[in-house]
Amino acid sequence: MFTIDDLADRLAGYLPQDEIQQVKRAFYYAEQAHDGQRRRSGEPYVTHPLAVSNILANMHMDHQSLMAAMLHDVIEDTGVSKAALAKQFGEPVAELVDGVSKLTQITFEDKAVAQAENFQKMVMAMSQDIRVIIVKLADRLHNMRTLGALRPDKKRRIARETLEIYARIAGRLGINTIRVELEDLSFQAIHPMRAERIKRAVSKARGNRRTMIRQVQTSLQNCLDDDGLPGTVIGRQKHLLSIYRKMRDQRKPFAEIMDVFGFRIITDDVDTCYRILGAVHNLYKPVPGRFKDYIAIPKANGYQSLHTTLFGANGMPIEVQIRTREMEAMANNGIAAHWLYKAGQTERPIAAGSHARAREWVRGLLEMQRHAGNPLEFIEHVKNDLFPDDIYVFTPKGDIMELPQGATAVDFAYTVHTDIGNGCIACRIDRHLAPLSTRLESGQTLEIITAPGARPNLAWLSFVVTAKARSAIRHALKNQQRTESIQLGRRLLNKALADYETSLEELPDGRLPRVLEEFELKHADDLLESIGLGTRMAYAVARRLTESPADDTLSSDIGGPMEGPVVISGTEGMVISFARCCHPLPGDPVIGHLSVGKGIVVHRLDCRNLDELKRDDPDKLFSLEWSSEISGDFPVGLRIEMETRRGLVAELASLVTDADANIERIGIEERDARLSIVNLTLAVRDRVHLARIIKRIRNLPHVGKIHRVRN
Repeated sequence: MFTIDDLADRLAGYLPQDEIQQVKRAFYYAEQAHDGQRRRSGEPYVTHPLAVSNILANMHMDHQSLMAAMLHDVIEDTGVSKAALAKQFGEPVAELVDGVSKLTQITFEDKAVAQAENFQKMVMAMSQDIRVIIVKLADRLHNMRTLGALRPDKKRRIARETLEIYARIAGRLGINTIRVELEDLSFQAIHPMRAERIKRAVSKARGNRRTMIRQVQTSLQNCLDDDGLPGTVIGRQKHLLSIYRKMRDQRKPFAEIMDVFGFRIITDDVDTCYRILGAVHNLYKPVPGRFKDYIAIPKANGYQSLHTTLFGANGMPIEVQIRTREMEAMANNGIAAHWLYKAGQTERPIAAGSHARAREWVRGLLEMQRHAGNPLEFIEHVKNDLFPDDIYVFTPKGDIMELPQGATAVDFAYTVHTDIGNGCIACRIDRHLAPLSTRLESGQTLEIITAPGARPNLAWLSFVVTAKARSAIRHALKNQQRTESIQLGRRLLNKALADYETSLEELPDGRLPRVLEEFELKHADDLLESIGLGTRMAYAVARRLTESPADDTLSSDIGGPMEGPVVISGTEGMVISFARCCHPLPGDPVIGHLSVGKGIVVHRLDCRNLDELKRDDPDKLFSLEWSSEISGDFPVGLRIEMETRRGLVAELASLVTDADANIERIGIEERDARLSIVNLTLAVRDRVHLARIIKRIRNLPHVGKIHRVRN
């Protein structure tokens, strides 16, 4: 069994004796605190913190991290407080332990909420000290190594959480040794039979391919030696989850994936990396389009290397990675390389850069957390943000921006700055105008065009991929909805107060504060927002505001709906929406329904759903009229009977485009061998615009009936 003395012997290689003594003191304190506690496997509980410290010792972490690892379950599982730990071991160690500890004093409604709250707490601690996440990853790694004693359902739950969050965080911080092991252990817990079959197949394939691997490795090494290039060639093994994902996503058989041979060449400096690249390209022909230079443009987690794929003997593909020793340490240890080099008393810029990038990422997490509505939304944003495949695009000034695969111009705008994202209206990609939803590719140059007063669009949420953009858009839309609800509420209330020959501004002093107190609201804006969102009736509030203070009875059915129609212009934003059941157009006779949480929903007067609304909510219906200056496009449905023939859709699309309208949706049903029913959803300006389009469609040959879809 691994003991504290074994750990002390390992630490003697890079820590001074007084710091080793502090680590031992933390171990004895944890041993006493966990006295009598045992793990599910039956071992004394203290073996777990000792094993976590050993994992950190492999990464050459500092003595405070090792002490926190020894004590990481003390606050959570024993009666020891954070203050007691601070007194014994100092504030930094106590803060690290508290950052890793779960929230045990609060009862949560379900596991998902508890997970989200605990993760949010850990992120707050990470913002103060990045070592929190390294201790947590080591803790999770040992827990995954010892999952065997748990029930199958609990194993799968912990493994999924590990795969979705902790393995991705390890990858994002560049700690690939931990990431690979976490992924493989999770895969074995979630799909034990698949993992076992792949493991056996890998072992068998490795035996069959040993001679061929040795031949390629020897030829690469001889190539370097002949050119006088210092470097070591080593074989590179694929891990289980990587093989499984390629088989599943690329639909390739196991033999085809294992046919690719992987090698890594480790050398002394960057200049030699490029010279070795030239040498191996002379030895074997490179596969076009498969070269990637991560030295010039590192990945978001600080990873640097040259990647190339070669045609070997008999067309066998060979994947080669070329990097320096420092890059190799960085690839395996990521942010932990910062402490690895510190322990060796030599500052390395690559490790310092990784540490700075990690802190920048944590700052981004904090901004997401501020914008998120609740912990569950926050953890969903974080999961989206942890996908590792990145692209690299340029600002007009030549600065490089890292974005995830599939990112759009809107994602780029929010990466530059939240205000740029909120105000963007168009973009130029490589000096050409392009839609904001365009998916970006590496190497493109982007320029964002902004306008004062521009606001985010709800439709952006359907195509943005970065968590920062998603959370910032949602935050802006919430504020936008409140602003628009207040404006609509003010209009509705003033309209209702006009029946009493007054307005909000002309109310006697003290009348509004009295009503706010009765409604248990703090600000007038809260009252106006509730009217705009339909949770309070404007005429009932108006009646209460005009009553004398002596009348204490408040009734929502006092009085009746306001006189005179409310004018709508179509630019009110999120608090006025148009019913999808009847698709009202400017020029149609319309009526409004005040719907809770949605504001005013506009219906046509002949909408079939009005009968139900009149029966259930007659007080929430009121007359509307269209503004003479209405603008915008409105959806409308058409049902067209016509003869089936080739080129039908293209003909209709051309006609609608020529009429200055857009097709939002098109569907064709075949009634019989001769007739087809075309269902069109168009975006038009008003009834006159629609009538012009219908007239054009009627002029087409072989068109029968045309109906406007009413419900």
